[in-house]
Amino acid sequence: MDANKLSYLLRQDEGPKLDFKATLHLATESEKKELAKDVIALANSPGGRGYIIYGIGDKTKEVLGISSDDLIEEQIQQVIYNRCNPPVPIRVDLMEYQQKQIGVLTIYKSSQKPHQMLQNGAFYIRRGSTTDIARREEIASMLQENGLFSYEKVLLPNVPLNQLDEELIKSYIPYDMMLLEGLGIIGNDIDSGEYHPTIGGLLIFGKDPYLFLSHVYIKVLYNGKVKWFTGNALKILDDIEAFFKEICCDEYYPLEAINEAVANAVVHRDYLDISGGIIIDVSSKYLEIINPGALISGNRIYKIHKDNNPKRRNPWLYQRLLMFDKKKRFLKYGLGINRIREHFEGREDVKFINLGTKNLFKLILPGFIVKQDV
Repeated sequence: MDANKLSYLLRQDEGPKLDFKATLHLATESEKKELAKDVIALANSPGGRGYIIYGIGDKTKEVLGISSDDLIEEQIQQVIYNRCNPPVPIRVDLMEYQQKQIGVLTIYKSSQKPHQMLQNGAFYIRRGSTTDIARREEIASMLQENGLFSYEKVLLPNVPLNQLDEELIKSYIPYDMMLLEGLGIIGNDIDSGEYHPTIGGLLIFGKDPYLFLSHVYIKVLYNGKVKWFTGNALKILDDIEAFFKEICCDEYYPLEAINEAVANAVVHRDYLDISGGIIIDVSSKYLEIINPGALISGNRIYKIHKDNNPKRRNPWLYQRLLMFDKKKRFLKYGLGINRIREHFEGREDVKFINLGTKNLFKLILPGFIVKQDV
């Protein structure tokens, strides 16, 4: 931490990765619990490093200063080690600002999320500038990011097996219960002894996953109209490709870029985020794809431009789509989003926007004129 970085942080408002505290005291159990809770919340929240700055009024941002006796790194590290599971990596700095001592606690980006409070078993997260208990889907998302949980292999006990398209499955593999279970397409409910689809099985082979997973859709906005696409993942991709080929007036527009972008959105979206589906907004100026699911831990936009094998949110789904997609889309689409830029070389810029706090990833491509009679 240097003076320029501190000055920059003090000009910001509190948020998911920044908290201001007037004082720091660790004399009582409740004070130690409060420190651990705040550190866990910032570590679990999406984004990079987090900061707690002591000696600053949390509402007024008045520079109050703290005593150096209150900011003892060994004591802070001990509190975190004894109360956070796994321990959160931090750094403690005491700095001078406006002739007063300011404490800066840096919470490093963690690859071991979710962090949990040992004493009460709670997982915390930041909502805006407030520390709160993490919801079930937020905990599951963190577990999935770090390979501790596979959302796609979760059993759907309320979905009957006949919701899988048996003929579609047979076009790829034998319809054998042991084989389907081994591939994670179905699972056995221990309580009832019956087989049911998994979430991943429904996404790939479901007759209409939207009936049970209402956030699994793509919505296209164009010419003041709305077009909805539902069905299993490969059907959606086939329908989207045909649709854009039909509505595009520009014979030189690289529709392959849209196909690639949508395929990436389908395989990398956060299916734990049930707030909505993938949105595509089309105009003559731009084509914007809004995908639920910010980049997961370990990925950065500048990094995945060059990375042929980025960390994937849904590795099970990606592997199964590699296996079952007869068009082999995912063999070529696994080479990094920099390929999309190449489609528009010599045209307008392509923009990738990662919105960690909103759990969204946006891709903005050059637009095209849409046929009026479609």
